[in-house]
Amino acid sequence: MEPPPEIDPRHRLGLAGEAVAERHLTSVGLRVVARRFRTRWGEVDLVACEGDLVVFVEVKSRSTTSFATPGEAVTRAKQRRLARAAQAFLTRAGWSERACRFDVVEVVAENGRARVRHIRDAFRPDV
Repeated sequence: MEPPPEIDPRHRLGLAGEAVAERHLTSVGLRVVARRFRTRWGEVDLVACEGDLVVFVEVKSRSTTSFATPGEAVTRAKQRRLARAAQAFLTRAGWSERACRFDVVEVVAENGRARVRHIRDAFRPDV
């Protein structure tokens, strides 16, 4: 039996960032209801509820901010894909009438510590 392939360090950083983001969201009162929700249009990292509001969360993790902030990677095209995936989630959950918002959580892991920046209502998609 072959050993499992080595996990890409960027993938490992992304998974760790999602775990940090989930702990942060929980600590500020959100309830995470789905992780890595996938559709043919893309993936939503975390789906949470804040009361009746559905919050779709894109987590961006980096090991440095030398070039740009993690949130700057959430381009218009990425926003459109997230909006389509979010609509699919709402339809499948039977929540089409519920209000929603899109947040970005930036996680920067430097010197063994994670710095979190939660950007509420980071964008409004124009699908």
